[in-house]
Amino acid sequence: MDLKSNEPFWLLKNGLLASYPSLKSNEECDVLIVGGGITGSLIAHQMIEDGYDTILIDKRELCNGSTSATTSMLQYEIDVPLYELVEKIGKKGAVLSYKACSDAIDRLEKLSKITKSNAGFKRKKSLYFASKKKDAEWLKKEYEARKENGFEVQWLEAEQILKKFEFENTYGGILSKQGASIDAFEFAHELFAHNVKKGLKIFDKTEMVKVEEHTGFNLITVKSGYQIKAKKIIYCIGYESKNLLKENFVNLKSTYAVVSEIDKDKFKNISSTLVWNTDDPYLYMRTTDDGRMLIGGGDEDFYNAEKRDALLNKKQKEILKNLKKIKPDYHFYPDFVWAGAFGETKDGLPYIGEHKKFKNSYFVLGFGGNGITFSVTGMEMVSLFMKNKKYPLSRYFKFGR
Repeated sequence: MDLKSNEPFWLLKNGLLASYPSLKSNEECDVLIVGGGITGSLIAHQMIEDGYDTILIDKRELCNGSTSATTSMLQYEIDVPLYELVEKIGKKGAVLSYKACSDAIDRLEKLSKITKSNAGFKRKKSLYFASKKKDAEWLKKEYEARKENGFEVQWLEAEQILKKFEFENTYGGILSKQGASIDAFEFAHELFAHNVKKGLKIFDKTEMVKVEEHTGFNLITVKSGYQIKAKKIIYCIGYESKNLLKENFVNLKSTYAVVSEIDKDKFKNISSTLVWNTDDPYLYMRTTDDGRMLIGGGDEDFYNAEKRDALLNKKQKEILKNLKKIKPDYHFYPDFVWAGAFGETKDGLPYIGEHKKFKNSYFVLGFGGNGITFSVTGMEMVSLFMKNKKYPLSRYFKFGR
């Protein structure tokens, strides 16, 4: 599956940071991780930290799938509002899910310090504003739900948003204290390099083509014919899981993004704030660590790469038209435009855990706008699974829920 259009910003910004050999011999390990994106890097870090003999494979170069096209906005806010999630799965699961994403941001900061990261982890607030007058009512309900459950939030009226951010035509919004941004492409490469020094084996350009299930282990054959004997497989294959799992558990979408240099004087407080709105699909914004502005939206159902890429010019205009609503006098000059994949689930939650058709295996599939933070939660979950222990959110993230 082609997960992104040509020229995603992070790949162009960073280039090929590292390359690894393809598999050229039979191997044996405790854990085989399939998928070398940001999720794979996080799970590999956890498995090495827990002392497992770990191998990771990817059919591409590392991080060259959806990780190179991610917006890397780190939010505790799930695509389904908290008050709605309470209605869908109950208060306990909803609040735990939101708090897990909040805790994940804290853990990412710690990981960035451990690896002495240069990937630009930066603490930011998050502004979620009503783009239409009718949205203000339910957004205030969302504000009350978050406040009631201990999240540090502030309600801003339209006049306050205008004064603080100089955004026009808004109808109030939630300002959250917890949020951050990072270059996920660079950070994943840093995690890989950090753990290779501790014994992680990585083979890129190595595609899994067959899995034979045995008692207590699986035998994996790759395209070149070599095999890996693994006690456990952890699938970190994101949106490509649609090719492996035939049930309809996620709707694939394409989101579009543009990046340009900005006049910081025209975007008050934007460097310290993640911004998104109540449109469907929603507009989102963040600055990058090299002083550019990333703006995205225009989500479409994913059918094929050709159709997605043919919409690039149209979607760029659509995104900038939506920007004009809140910054009428600002002219944005796009330097890069691209599209990347993401997935929508029925409740905005990931799929992390076992699947009845795959023995000796776990899946860590972070979907929606919280893919990275869900994957951090997956680190703790998989660590417990490997020890035959339970995690409080397992029932909410499981297949067949």
